Amino acid sequence: MVKSLLEAEGLEVANMELGKASVNGQIDAEQLNRLIPALQEEGFLLIDDKKQQLVAAIKSIIVDTVHYTDLDDMKENFSTLLSTRLQKDYHLLSSLFSELEGTTIEQYIIQQKIEKVKELLRYNELSLSEISYKLGYSSVAHLSAQFKKVTGLTPSQFRQTDAGRIPLDKI
Repeated sequence: MVKSLLEAEGLEVANMELGKASVNGQIDAEQLNRLIPALQEEGFLLIDDKKQQLVAAIKSIIVDTVHYTDLDDMKENFSTLLSTRLQKDYHLLSSLFSELEGTTIEQYIIQQKIEKVKELLRYNELSLSEISYKLGYSSVAHLSAQFKKVTGLTPSQFRQTDAGRIPLDKI
C-alpha cells in the first residue's frame, strides 16, 4: 500500500522493509502535502524525525521478534539484539525510548509478550507451560505473575472471559 501511494506521487521507491520506505531523490512540499493525508487514511504515519524513526525501529524489532519468532530459540537477549540490529549502544536506545515513549523498553517487551500470551490463550491449542516455554519465560509461575500484574487476571481467568487483546499499534 505504501509503495503504491509513493509511486502515485511519482516517487521511485528505492527500498521497502517493515516500517520503513526509502525513495530515490527528494520529496517536494507539494508531494508531501498530498502524501501525509493519504498515508494517514490507510493507517500509516510519516515519521521524519530521526529520534522517532529510531524508536519506531526499536518497536518494529520487538514486535517482529515477540510475535513472529519462538523466543525459546533466541540466542541473545533483547538488549544485544537491538544494539546489534540498530548498530547503536543499548543505553542510548533505552534512554531515547524512555524519553519519547514514557515507558522502558523492558516494559514494552513485557506488554508485547502479554499480548502474544493472550493470543495463544485464545487459540487454546497450547498449555500454559508450552506458552511459557515458547515465549522464553523461566517458569509458568513467572509468566502467570507477570500476566496478572499487567492484565489483573490470571491466565486461567483470562481464558474464561471475553476480555480482548490490545491492538499492537496501541501499545
